[in-house]
Amino acid sequence: QVQLVESGGGLVQPGGSLRLSCAASRLVFTDYHMSWYRQAPGKERELVATIDAVSYSTDYAVSVKGRFTIWRDDVENTVYLRMSSLKPHDTAVYYCHARAIWGDVYWGQGTQVTVSP
Repeated sequence: QVQLVESGGGLVQPGGSLRLSCAASRLVFTDYHMSWYRQAPGKERELVATIDAVSYSTDYAVSVKGRFTIWRDDVENTVYLRMSSLKPHDTAVYYCHARAIWGDVYWGQGTQVTVSP
């Protein structure tokens, strides 16, 4: 069974930064497009950032563009999300998402990010 394990969440003040990591195992990492989603209390889960398996092209939600950066390490089987200039509305559980080029989807358990003074 594919495993995605997120880490790096925590409490940070507004304007601060965090780096999330998602370590993937039991899969051929280079066959998977990788993404980060988030879900705030009472809200639907939303796509934050994604990186293509082949082209390494990236895409971001409008609300995080210019503040967040996604990248992947295909040797370490890890995808990262660097979050800067964090705002209270970035508070959410952040989930790692893997989508195989043939369509199978896997989710991590999530890591809590809280932005508060």
